[in-house]
Amino acid sequence: MSLSSPNRSPATLTKNRVKPAPGSGICVTCLDSCPGPCEIGRSAIRGREMLYPQPFGNVTAGGDKDYPVDFSHFNIQGTCVGAVGAKADSDVAIFPAVDTGVEIGVTNKVKLSFPCFTGALGSTEIARVHWESMAIGAAISGIIIVCGENVCGMDPNAEIKGGRVIRSPEMERRVKIFKNWHNGKGDIIVQANVEDGRLGVPEYVIEKLGVEFFELKWGQGAKNIGGEVKLHTLERAHLLRSRGYIVLPDPYDATTEERYQAKGIKEFERHSRVGMVDEDDFYKTIEHLRRVGAKRVSLKTGAYRPADLARAVKFASEAKIDLLTVDGAGGGTGMSPWRMMNEWGIPTVYIESLLYEYLNYLKQQGRFVPTCAIAGGLSLEDHVFKGLALGAPYVKLVCMGRSIMTAAMVGTNEGRKLEQECLREETDCKEAYLEHFAEAAVIRRDYPLGEYGRIPAGAIGMYSYLSRMTQGLQQLMAGSRKFALQYIDRNDLTALTEEAAKVSGIPYIMDSDAAEVEKILGYRR
Repeated sequence: MSLSSPNRSPATLTKNRVKPAPGSGICVTCLDSCPGPCEIGRSAIRGREMLYPQPFGNVTAGGDKDYPVDFSHFNIQGTCVGAVGAKADSDVAIFPAVDTGVEIGVTNKVKLSFPCFTGALGSTEIARVHWESMAIGAAISGIIIVCGENVCGMDPNAEIKGGRVIRSPEMERRVKIFKNWHNGKGDIIVQANVEDGRLGVPEYVIEKLGVEFFELKWGQGAKNIGGEVKLHTLERAHLLRSRGYIVLPDPYDATTEERYQAKGIKEFERHSRVGMVDEDDFYKTIEHLRRVGAKRVSLKTGAYRPADLARAVKFASEAKIDLLTVDGAGGGTGMSPWRMMNEWGIPTVYIESLLYEYLNYLKQQGRFVPTCAIAGGLSLEDHVFKGLALGAPYVKLVCMGRSIMTAAMVGTNEGRKLEQECLREETDCKEAYLEHFAEAAVIRRDYPLGEYGRIPAGAIGMYSYLSRMTQGLQQLMAGSRKFALQYIDRNDLTALTEEAAKVSGIPYIMDSDAAEVEKILGYRR
């Protein structure tokens, strides 16, 4: 059985004319007069544009490869006995009493109301447009928002002298929005790649903008190369090329302008360089970040081979960093080559299972075990529970990229529709918001319009989604009789297939609780 769908996908707006051959994905009869609805055919017309999900810049995208083991191959174990973290009393151990808060940080702690943070919102247009909604949504929800790579370098109004950024209005805007709405829980993380490091972004945001949580980035789960965006004018391509980015086609090439003027090319690609990890350099960089004022430092790594995961675990332990985020393949982004997103890297369940093994070994050796987060295709409360349980007690957070952005985007679009209706009918839009968004009244009780300014509809959407997630997680945890996050453990999961059990080390469902069953019944299977 094929796990992939080569040569056609809704992500690339391509399809087959007739049934495809399983291996190649090419139609079993490729018609000479076919207009080319498949990826090969479309590539014959649009070339490199077809590497990416479409329409690029306006979508997020998640891989559609059906991996042999994913989180659906595990179920959450419930019980009718006792309560952990609460009195075993039916009037006390109720699901609203479950504490979904978590605290991270080695020395300088930060508290979150819910154990998640956003995916990195970097230099893409979709991230820029939705930043206000998501930053406010994160701030009022008490979670972490991550400002991703290349924001300063892509800022057309950035002031750069001697190859170093001295001011970026876009970065200032992003940090300021979050801080203006921050309610004491959650935080903003700013992330850096190779280009950001060369531009002096870490020093700028820590020393000038007061950012306390900084993240080094080795990669992500959706791709094995640096980030890319599309540029729609020759002038913009020249600007980014002058700032040291890789730009394709090369805007300095004389033939490129000719092709652009003839409309043979309508866009350029800006690519980041891949990093080259070195252990000594890593430790020096961590020391430097702390020296310039970072109170918390994290590392984000991608779905690389097991040896690289081992490196990340070792380096994070030796440097005693505050958070290590591991991103499994299969997660989503709007910036990755489509086939790469589906065909490279270690999927989430597999890489988290390896992560648990490596961290457990550190623990047994008496070495420092960093707090970890898992990412890669997580979207609902059962994913949160399973992600925490599979890596317990070391994985304490989950990163949710596409899902949180989806909530913000839907909220924004619903808000636009409400505003248009209110304008036509000359009615109070505040009342329309209260009626349409179930959580709007709760938000506006704590953040009145006159005091804080208008709350974007996208922030309401994000807050509402996280409110649902909070209650959903509380219900799952109460069913397992775990009334605070620190009590979730691997025993709260059971594997539905023997393969899932082999990959994860979680007992197969038919073998689960065997020792306790024997103690209760005297029965041995």
